[in-house]
Amino acid sequence: MSTRERRPDESRSGWFRRLYDEHKMTVGQIAKFTNSNYSFVYGVIDRHTNGELRRKEGSSKSDGMEMNDPAGGFTHFDREGRARMVDVSEKQDTFREAVARCEVVMRPETFRLIETGGVGKGDVLGVARLGGIMAAKRTGYLIPLAHPLNLTGVSVDFHLNPPQTVEVEARVHIVGKTGVEMEALTAAAVAALTVYDMCKAVDRGMTIQNLRLISKSGGKSGEYRRPE
Repeated sequence: MSTRERRPDESRSGWFRRLYDEHKMTVGQIAKFTNSNYSFVYGVIDRHTNGELRRKEGSSKSDGMEMNDPAGGFTHFDREGRARMVDVSEKQDTFREAVARCEVVMRPETFRLIETGGVGKGDVLGVARLGGIMAAKRTGYLIPLAHPLNLTGVSVDFHLNPPQTVEVEARVHIVGKTGVEMEALTAAAVAALTVYDMCKAVDRGMTIQNLRLISKSGGKSGEYRRPE
């Protein structure tokens, strides 16, 4: 057995400490070698060194990775691996925007009813637009660790693609400390669900497909655009 392997009577935390002390492995190397969450390993070693690790680095960075960097650990877990809402107190308010899309695929006859306003419940796309906007504003109450945000703008648009597809596009923006990707995705999803609800009496076989983030801007991570 390699001297780096975990011993039968060794706790997981003890294994991390031994790799750090005896084998001079960094936190990042330990996390990769043991297939463990970076933030959890960081917490074990930081406690083991009585905070010396954090003081030595002078910030939340270690081995070139930040505690809130997905490359070094999931942002919604703390150093002990427990769920948390990310603290954005120190971030600056900046303009942020996100765009999300999905498609509702239906029978051609259902598509024509939406196109001509023939659905018995009324204006399908008008109601779906309101549903998406309302959902964006409530994202912080629907997604467990999302922040409740004061959004500065939400728009939901529809593109009719004959013979059977309604494309939903949601655009959300804010001047704030955190991004609005989840708000855009939630708006698109709920708008699509509303289309389904409005039309299910005539077509229960509709499908909602390909929910995805198209783009985001603002914040420390900068620009993102999905190749189409």
